[in-house]
Amino acid sequence: MWQATDGEDFKMQEERQPVPLLVDIGYLLLKILIIGALAVVMFTFLFGICRNPDASMTPAMKEGDLIIYYRLKKDYQVGDVVVIRQEKETELRRIVARAGDVVDITEEGLSVNGYIQQEDDIYMETLPYSEGITFPVIVGKNQVFLLGDNRSSARDSRIYGPVDIATIKGNVMTIMRRRNL
Repeated sequence: MWQATDGEDFKMQEERQPVPLLVDIGYLLLKILIIGALAVVMFTFLFGICRNPDASMTPAMKEGDLIIYYRLKKDYQVGDVVVIRQEKETELRRIVARAGDVVDITEEGLSVNGYIQQEDDIYMETLPYSEGITFPVIVGKNQVFLLGDNRSSARDSRIYGPVDIATIKGNVMTIMRRRNL
C-alpha cells in the first residue's frame, strides 16, 4: 500500500486551494445574466404583462391588477378573457362569439345564434349602446365579438364591432391583485 511522504502531502494540500472570491462572484454574475436573458426572451415571445387600465372587467379583474397573458394561443374559445390592442390602447375583454355567430343585443339581453345567453359571472344588464353598431351582427371570418364584464361602462364590440383575431395580443393566464403597491 502506498503512503504519501510529508512532501507529497504538502503538494496535495497545495493543489486544493480555495477558488478566489472574484471567480465566485464572476460565476454568480454570469448565472444572473443568463437567468435575466431567459426571462427577457420568455416575456418577449411567450408571455406578456400588462396592467388592467380600467374597471370594465369588474368584478373578475379590478382596475390596476397586473395581468400575465400567453401570446402563442391562437385558437380562442367563447369565454376566454383576452388582451387586445384597440385604437392604441390595451384592453381586456371576454369573447362572447366567434366567426359565423350571429350576435344580437336587445332589451332582453345578449343573444348568440338566437339563444339568450345566461352568464353566471355577469351582474349587469347587457344593453346596446346608442352610438355603437347596429344589431344583429354576423361575426366575420378570423374575428371575435368581445364584451367587458362590467357591461354598463365597458367600451367593447358594442361600439367598434367584431375585432380581428390579429389584434389580440394573448389569452389571460393569471391575475395579480394590486394591494396598495
